[in-house]
Amino acid sequence: MSDNPKRPIVVLLTSNWISMLGVALATTAGFSWLFALPTQLRGHTNNPYIGIFVFVLIPVLLIIGLGLIALGVFLARRRIEHLEQALLEAQRRAAIRKFAIFFAVMTAINIVIGTQGTYRAVGYMETNQFCGQSCHVMKPEFTAHENSPHARVECVDCHVSPGAAGWLESKMAGTHQLIDVVFNRFHRPIESALERNRLVPSRLTCEQCHWPQKFDAVKLRVIFHFQDDASNTQTQTVLMMLTGGGDLGGIHGRHFGPGVEIYYAAGDPARQTIPWVEYRNRETGEFRTFLADGSTTRSVSGLRRFQMQCVDCHNRPTHTFELPERAVDRAMGLGRISTTLPYIKKKAIDLLRAKYSSNEEATHMIPAELIRFYQETNPLVPDRFDDVSKAGAEIAAIYNQNVFPDLKVTWGTYPDNLGHTDFPGCFRCHDGSHSTADQKVTITQDCNTCHEPLAVEEAAPEVLKTLGLGNRITSLQKK
Repeated sequence: MSDNPKRPIVVLLTSNWISMLGVALATTAGFSWLFALPTQLRGHTNNPYIGIFVFVLIPVLLIIGLGLIALGVFLARRRIEHLEQALLEAQRRAAIRKFAIFFAVMTAINIVIGTQGTYRAVGYMETNQFCGQSCHVMKPEFTAHENSPHARVECVDCHVSPGAAGWLESKMAGTHQLIDVVFNRFHRPIESALERNRLVPSRLTCEQCHWPQKFDAVKLRVIFHFQDDASNTQTQTVLMMLTGGGDLGGIHGRHFGPGVEIYYAAGDPARQTIPWVEYRNRETGEFRTFLADGSTTRSVSGLRRFQMQCVDCHNRPTHTFELPERAVDRAMGLGRISTTLPYIKKKAIDLLRAKYSSNEEATHMIPAELIRFYQETNPLVPDRFDDVSKAGAEIAAIYNQNVFPDLKVTWGTYPDNLGHTDFPGCFRCHDGSHSTADQKVTITQDCNTCHEPLAVEEAAPEVLKTLGLGNRITSLQKK
């Protein structure tokens, strides 16, 4: 087409507004892609939703632009076929000037778009706010993340693996998630990445900061518990957690020590039922297979098998959801709810277990119901209105951090495998029923294997006084 002097390409491009619009769209898409592409060429990719922008929106604009160019050129050819050669030559010169001006203007516009709009859009899509707030369905996970020790860790640091394969997989997953949200076909509640078998291996994420060979040997844990009587009788359990690591033994050493590899078969997608466990030690040559009571080699042969990793126990390290009793005990132990309000533990649990149509209703109803309760049953409200109001706000906050009625997330929706008090957790394997074929070896259920109980449900544990923590805890609760 460009070789025919009667129909020069510049004239064809500038003789119809449709082709000019196509050129504008195509050049805008091209410039935007060039500005966005460098952000995708890092060793560890950023937010997976950036793929929607770079690999869906921009290509669509480019294709539309090219299509409009073709249509405009076709229409322009029919228009200029009857023109005389002299007129065509004049139009050629005018078209060249018009195209030069158009190109200069579009270049300036695209530079502004590329350096400002594109850069800022890509930067925003890398933030936790975009993942959690722009996508309503991720509100529970975002809320839990904001109240976790990893609140300053970007979502993509844990949910996107490094390298080209992880980068491509994240782009495809982000696109599918967007389509599911647009067509309202996402699962309620949102399934965990572990349950969907889409969790990035912990060796590529967690272990980049938490080096397995350098775990602490022991950790002190104080667990608060309050009765539901009038005085909210308090007891405390103090455990010395034998976390270990490397060749130190302990919890981490026994599961991830030198040469240790553990495999298991899960009987359900959430991996809460584990009928088969295999232990290997490449350094000692030890090899054992354990079956739960009632399971056989044949019954577990068709189950999917996994190699144990950090997230099999720490499955909610950043998106932890508590049960009402645990959450209220913690809030009272930290002084966020006054322990001297009569029956506050019992009433708090009742309010949290009640049904609310939305988080907004819970935010309004819980504090109001707590005030009404004390007005009707106890003359404390006039003198302790601030304490009651603070408690009501904290109880409502507990609800809104753990329950999301519109997404069908309620108490216990997401089991936490760390520990064994609220969910099976450790007891999925350490239940005393997993034995070798000859019944000579059983996966231990000995409490002292993982922790040393220094005090169990004691009102004033002596060990806390010895460590100088007793008065600190008391002053914290009074504060």
